[in-house]
Amino acid sequence: MHEQVKSAATASWLRAGLLAALLLTLGRDAWALDRFQVEGYLLPNGLQVLLKPGDERAHVSVRLVVGVGFDDFSCADQELPHLLEHLLFSGIDDSGEGGLEERMQALGGEWNAFTSSADTTFVIEAPARNQRKVLDLLLAAVTQTRIDEKALQTSKKIVEREDGGHYSHLQRLLDRQDLGHSASNQLAVELGLKCPERADVNTLTLEQVQTVRQNWYAPNNMSLIVVGGLDKLLPAYLERSWGELEAVEPSDHQDLRSVTHTAEPERDLTKGWLGDGAKVHLFYLEPTLQVENPATLDLLQNYLDWALYRELRLKHGLSYGPWVARESFGDSGLLSMNADVDRADLGETGLVLGQLVQRLQEEGLDPATFDRLKNLAISRQAWAAQGNSAVADYYWGALTDYVDGRFTNPARQIQQVSLKEANAAMREMFGKPGYIRVERPLLSYDQLYELAWAALAGLLALLLVIAFWRRRRRAAKR
Repeated sequence: MHEQVKSAATASWLRAGLLAALLLTLGRDAWALDRFQVEGYLLPNGLQVLLKPGDERAHVSVRLVVGVGFDDFSCADQELPHLLEHLLFSGIDDSGEGGLEERMQALGGEWNAFTSSADTTFVIEAPARNQRKVLDLLLAAVTQTRIDEKALQTSKKIVEREDGGHYSHLQRLLDRQDLGHSASNQLAVELGLKCPERADVNTLTLEQVQTVRQNWYAPNNMSLIVVGGLDKLLPAYLERSWGELEAVEPSDHQDLRSVTHTAEPERDLTKGWLGDGAKVHLFYLEPTLQVENPATLDLLQNYLDWALYRELRLKHGLSYGPWVARESFGDSGLLSMNADVDRADLGETGLVLGQLVQRLQEEGLDPATFDRLKNLAISRQAWAAQGNSAVADYYWGALTDYVDGRFTNPARQIQQVSLKEANAAMREMFGKPGYIRVERPLLSYDQLYELAWAALAGLLALLLVIAFWRRRRRAAKR
């Protein structure tokens, strides 16, 4: 990485100058039309910079993406990046967290931060006229925040509340028994793709947090995205301020979790105490495609979503809004077909789902339906990212697809997916056994009614027995 940084130093200065010249001489309109073409370069210290003029000239969207997330730590320490994220809003002087927020308010901006499995990202929306001041404040928060024991304890309480409140012994016990998780999380735990318990933030130390900050919050592990009404002096400003950050030897990312255990084909999960509703989930591990086109599985998801809607709602009236979802756990993906149904319809819903999967395996995807949904997916890209904020978020999510000044055009990827490829992916996925998970309350209203009557009948029987016994006792005394 250090060699790349050194070799990029000269090129980055030239690129920055060229960008400024481009914005001044050619105007921003033509450059902003193609959202996939983005000026990107490395600062001498390795910071990746992406700058894009946007249609909303009075506004800028800023995303600072730091390459550290939950998956970079063991199960016991997974909350470290999340905890540090909150600590970096603790304040840069004696005014503390409130003073830091007041500074951002005075600049007309709003900010937040998010920690995911792969990264930690700081999100800012601000007036274009104050973009350099806002970036100064963000830089100060990242580099000058005072982290002490008092701030650590405060942030621990915030993280604990965000994660669902105090992690009681009962909740820990339920998680160990796979009873405290959602259906997809429960299956991921069973397969070995997810930690079985929530990490205890209270065991984390100030020293651990400082180590994460030192090893991961470095310019050669960051990407800075700015979209909107760009200041013509922004490239020079970034070189002068953010370019002063010192690069560090990159830390190795921890290997992603993989499937290491077998899971039960079917399980009932108790959710709540009373109700007549239930949720049916049919999970499949996503295939590793020979054709490296992520749009294949996206299109397959769209097709299955429509097929599920037709079967469960339009044909059988079993579910008002069935849906298909894709989730990532470790190095694997799970595709699920899901439906909210009446408890009494669980058997019929399972039968319909099984028939749908079998028919798709035997007959394949319907060509006309596939083409229609494919064209819809292509058309949807025309309005998929509107406004500076949406475009900045798109760049954030697609950073790995950025090559030679361009992001991959999803419409082109979708266009390249053939019916043959989609059928191959579908048959490979359905060729392996699925996992059924049913979420339902402990008791239905009918069951509660029956239990109440049984309890009442038992009580009456007990009262009759007691009355009979007393009567005989009185008779014996006579």
